[in-house]
Amino acid sequence: MKTIATLLTLLTLAACGADGEPTPPEPGLSVSGQVKIGVGGSL
Repeated sequence: MKTIATLLTLLTLAACGADGEPTPPEPGLSVSGQVKIGVGGSL
């Protein structure tokens, strides 16, 4: 349980703060996550 929660937290932080790193499209992401997915797809 703790491992899953930690991974989810790290993924959320990475999606919000890691610029230039590809993030896999997942349902439930925020607008910033969708924008990053769109930018990564256009590259």
